[in-house]
Amino acid sequence: WFEDHPEWLQTLEEMLMSCKVDIEYNHFYMPKFPVPDGKTAEGILRENCLVGLQERVPDAGKEYYDRLSYELDIIIKMGYADYFLIVADYIQFARSKNILTGPGRGSSASSLVAYSLRITDVDPLKYGLLFERFLNPERITLPDIDVDFADYRRQEVIQYVAEKYGTNYTSQIITFGTLSAKAVARDVARVFGFSNEELTQISSLIPGKTGITLKEALQQSDSLRKYVNSSEIRQKWMQVALNLEGLPRNASTHAAGVVLCPEPIVNIAPIEKGSEGLYLTQWPMQEVESVGLLKMDFLGLRNLTILERIRSMIYYDQQRYLRFDKISMFDQKTFELLQNGDTTGVFQLESDGMRQALREIQPTSFQDIVAVNALYRPGPMDFIPVYSRRKHGYEQVNMPHPVLEPILRETYGVIVYQEQIMLIASRMAGFTMGEADILRRAVSKKKKEVLDSERAHFVENSKANGFSEKIAEEVYNLIVRFANYGFPKSHAVAYSMISYQMAYLKAHFPAYFYAAMLSSSMGNREKFNKILNEAKQKGIVILGPSINESGGSFRVQNGAIRLALSAIKGVPHTFINKVMEIRKAAGHKKWRDIFDMAIDLTAIHFTRKTIEPLVKAGALDEFGKDRAVLLATIDAAVRHAELYRPDEEEQLLDDESFFFGKPKYAEASPIPEKIKLQFEKDVLGLYISIHPVQKVKREQHIHS
Repeated sequence: WFEDHPEWLQTLEEMLMSCKVDIEYNHFYMPKFPVPDGKTAEGILRENCLVGLQERVPDAGKEYYDRLSYELDIIIKMGYADYFLIVADYIQFARSKNILTGPGRGSSASSLVAYSLRITDVDPLKYGLLFERFLNPERITLPDIDVDFADYRRQEVIQYVAEKYGTNYTSQIITFGTLSAKAVARDVARVFGFSNEELTQISSLIPGKTGITLKEALQQSDSLRKYVNSSEIRQKWMQVALNLEGLPRNASTHAAGVVLCPEPIVNIAPIEKGSEGLYLTQWPMQEVESVGLLKMDFLGLRNLTILERIRSMIYYDQQRYLRFDKISMFDQKTFELLQNGDTTGVFQLESDGMRQALREIQPTSFQDIVAVNALYRPGPMDFIPVYSRRKHGYEQVNMPHPVLEPILRETYGVIVYQEQIMLIASRMAGFTMGEADILRRAVSKKKKEVLDSERAHFVENSKANGFSEKIAEEVYNLIVRFANYGFPKSHAVAYSMISYQMAYLKAHFPAYFYAAMLSSSMGNREKFNKILNEAKQKGIVILGPSINESGGSFRVQNGAIRLALSAIKGVPHTFINKVMEIRKAAGHKKWRDIFDMAIDLTAIHFTRKTIEPLVKAGALDEFGKDRAVLLATIDAAVRHAELYRPDEEEQLLDDESFFFGKPKYAEASPIPEKIKLQFEKDVLGLYISIHPVQKVKREQHIHS
């Protein structure tokens, strides 16, 4: 048809050409930080860093100011001044709203500029961290400043950034879920008309290994191959599934990534409407970064939420505000807890293997905690006994050469960190820190041609610096051996600070620590019971739930832990929120009986379905009636609420002459203790009054 109508073909080609989009891959879109007239981002960055350094390190010497000047020169030369100011600004916003931020994450903790701006809480000179591990002028890459926030308030910070810079300039990032082996097999089978029984059978035939492909499943499972080969329709089914495997299945929002741009993002990348008034890029993260858009990670960390919850409870009870950056890093009680492996609930230190490593190493300094965090991984884990023996003097510390002693002293001759590899290359072979970082990255890839060329480079430079070829070869072999194991010290230091803070709180404020951990683990029954039992073993009293005293979360009351209303199965959050609202509005009002409670809550919230589990859990025991009586009275209390206050808009009568008195409690025989305990177990998952085993022991003791 087009051959007969060439003019239409030409028109179509012109239309298609007019729709052509040129995508640039050699451009970088750095957002701009708003600065006053007459000021520059570079000037403000220098001013803020000098003020910040004086505040953070009042007695800072020449070493600090030289390092700060060196970092600022590189950051400004590479065009990243605005980026640092933007990050510092939204972290300052978070802190102004009491949103807890992490002490640092990844290689950004090695920057003194970041420390001075309070982006991080890690002094890089104190811990021997290298700026080039973060930003390397010899390997031009964008600095990556990822920030952790208390997870339940992360979105507030993202919203702040969107409002400050404009929603057209801010976007979250799309991510695509793909068709995995089991998903594609089941989805295609459903289209082919397979029965539900066959769908279940297919799921069982594909091995449950994470990341397995259908091709691998066919190789590994004889049963799956037999199933596929048993009929022609099944062979066709498998062929279609193989063709579709790995394709996008659904779209969602990236957990942390946010894009910020100096011009409307739609000019550079396709966008769509996301949630909470924000846009969403239609490209995933890799494509977004490849066109030069700045991606910032706003990460939610549950352990920061726990730390914040503990601090809030302490402040509420004791009017004592803890500043985590001011606690002693040499606290004996904290180190005793770590040495005993008493680390249930302590960030990154609670696995059985990590507990054993702590008992073996017996940490006596913060640097020991950093080393444990870095060593406890496949590969370097084998060096934990070596580190321990050398620390305690049971094994001699051997250095390949005395010149390495200052670099490896803190880890007793064991190469633990990537930064140590860089320092060795710098000290022996005269590499710049930028070259040393390139060596570290190159060697870790284990490519023979790279290993050989870098070996020659390292050995020749070392010889030129006065080292023997034998020593140079020996040290290079060490670098090759450890390059793949080396952990970024900056990240280990930053995350070990969270570990230490949690251990400190557990050692000094155990009731608050366990209360916060119980609130956090309510969705995990096994972990919840483990924490609860440990708290009891420490002698902490666990109080049952109370309609007048319990909160939505676990709380500390006179040194004991009071169970939360949210721990009771069947009690909705809307009910709990209403209870908290009424109690707060009435100056922490305490209800005297079930009828007062019913009127305040209204018939909307006071229903048998909601109140029954409260009674079974013992949350209404303070009304002074047996639980059987309370259960039998619920319906009368519901009718009472319906009569006097059917909904929240209805006002209570001011004239008591219209009030004909309260109903009476129903009569009922007391609940047998066995049934009472079973009720507690049903709605709480545990026994509060007494454990049945203890009850039997008590009875046996009485009879004996």
